[in-house]
Amino acid sequence: MLDVVIIGSGPAGLSAAIYAKRAGLEAVTVEKNPMSGGQVLNTYEVDNYPGLPEINGFDLGMKFREHADKLGCEFKTASVLGIKKKQEAEAELRAASDAVEEESGFLVETDEGVLHTKTVIAAMGAGHAKLNIPGEEEFAGAGVSYCATCDGAFFRNKVTAVIGGGDVAAEDAIFLARACEKVYLIHRRDELRAAKILQEEVMSLPNVEILWDATAEEIKGKEQVETVVLKNVKSGEIRNLDVDGVFIAVGIIPDSEILKGIVSCDEKGYVIAGEDCASDMPGIFAAGDIRGKKLRQIITAAADGANAVTAVQEYLLRSKITK
Repeated sequence: MLDVVIIGSGPAGLSAAIYAKRAGLEAVTVEKNPMSGGQVLNTYEVDNYPGLPEINGFDLGMKFREHADKLGCEFKTASVLGIKKKQEAEAELRAASDAVEEESGFLVETDEGVLHTKTVIAAMGAGHAKLNIPGEEEFAGAGVSYCATCDGAFFRNKVTAVIGGGDVAAEDAIFLARACEKVYLIHRRDELRAAKILQEEVMSLPNVEILWDATAEEIKGKEQVETVVLKNVKSGEIRNLDVDGVFIAVGIIPDSEILKGIVSCDEKGYVIAGEDCASDMPGIFAAGDIRGKKLRQIITAAADGANAVTAVQEYLLRSKITK
């Protein structure tokens, strides 16, 4: 039986893998994507990770994985389908045969087999939230994008719109402004939520225009995006804004589906867990963007990974899991 299965290999999962290896724990990190790093891979520039100013997100993600590989951390490429308590999974079998011994821990079911582990660190991160407006799904990949650093190069010398008001929206607008003829930043309020330094940079760019108090109601076009329909939330006025691309940056949704019914989550789906990352299910810990907390950054995700492993060690010392 493994000591811990780490699900996800973004900054939180990779940090957990490194700390688990250094602690001498039998650990496996399961990642559904072909490359580790998580959302950081799509970040053009990271300027707030201590010691590595102006590094791009892809390189930072690769450094995290290289560190884990150098220590000999074990990785498995697979999609996790579900998590079950060992006792519950074999309840029927135990009832049918006295020869089956009591075993503790969890069964992590993947599309590449089942892992038996004493503990689980859930570090699946979060995905992009959607507007759920007409045209959004229709034009996904045809002018609608959720990642400026992934798709921005396709809109060189064109007109784009970024929808949102947080750090990601501001960063997207800054990134796109370097190549696009014009960038509109559309926000439903009359002030941005982004960090002050990002706000100042956005407002200093001559080809970025902020459209305040506006919501996107529909995205139109023929084969590609041509227009985004905007509504002024104060006056109710409707206007058509001609653009070549729409970048949606309105938040993230935690990838916590496999944990539903196992641990408690808040109304948005974030796992309820404290700084020790312990959920209300003994033996399951949540680290990174999946955990309910105030600040979601690369550094806080990495810190969660370290805290989660420390909590796992303490849990294993207290528990009597032997198989």
